[in-house]
Amino acid sequence: MIYSNSTELPQNLALIEQHWQHCSKGVLDSPFGDIFYTYHLPHAPRYTVVLVNGRIECAHKYQELLWELAQNNIGVITYDHPGQGMSSRLVENPQIGHIQCFSQFSQVLKLVVEQLVTPTTQNWLFMAHSMGGAIVCDYLTRFYDSPAKGAFLCAPMLEINTSPYPFWLASNLAKLACFLGRDKHYAIGQQDYQAKPFTENELTHCEYRYDLFRKLYEQHSQLQLGGVSFGWLNAALSLTKKLEKDTIKHPLSIASANQDTIVKASAHHTFAQRHPRCTLKTYNGKHELLCESDSIRNAVLAQFYEFADSVTLSETGS
Repeated sequence: MIYSNSTELPQNLALIEQHWQHCSKGVLDSPFGDIFYTYHLPHAPRYTVVLVNGRIECAHKYQELLWELAQNNIGVITYDHPGQGMSSRLVENPQIGHIQCFSQFSQVLKLVVEQLVTPTTQNWLFMAHSMGGAIVCDYLTRFYDSPAKGAFLCAPMLEINTSPYPFWLASNLAKLACFLGRDKHYAIGQQDYQAKPFTENELTHCEYRYDLFRKLYEQHSQLQLGGVSFGWLNAALSLTKKLEKDTIKHPLSIASANQDTIVKASAHHTFAQRHPRCTLKTYNGKHELLCESDSIRNAVLAQFYEFADSVTLSETGS
């Protein structure tokens, strides 16, 4: 059931904030510093979702979704990736989005699963957005025996839109910059956090949800993150090439946006064709389908609920 619509959000914000305050929060020790996490586990959940967010995102940004899932008696465990959100930043300028290798993100996800997920439930699945989708795919290829029931991937980062540069040029520039010791510096055209006006945004058609996101980052400046480093770009492009050949045995469901300018939707179709246990639906939306206008967001959530019910079966309370 869909509980949260944009027209009702103003009167639901107090309830959403109250739920957020009641969520358990803490930090995990990792080789990459502190990893912020939060979770809410009902007494006998239908199942539990491990929510893996995208680049520049954080658990705070998903408060509406956490509240909505709770209304449906679904547990949620989520965290901030190293180098963003409330987790430890990785370079001197905290605005630079950096990682040396994407397997480091997968290592942190493995840590979250081992320390927070498997001790509490055996009936769980992934829900991931954008970069989070690439991380989950990488995790499932590295740890193919993961007890996850499956993964719902929302606009996953399977191929990055490197425009105005072709992929080969962007990849070679990133490799060269890293070789020259510029890996922790901004890639070409990247800068500190900038709040674009709604009319220029590439993320959503929903002005109210977009404004909430920008106000959250204005209120909590420590959540802000700018562009990516050459190291991040090199690692990300290397991962997407790897994922072109990897196979995943777990059930998958992809929600793709046909107006996406951040990642290439065509890669979603190619990926789904290679995986017989993968279903795909396309929506007339921008990149952030979970923060889109109600007609799109509700359809995406309906796809998720149908998929989650199909893979978690009747293991309620496990």
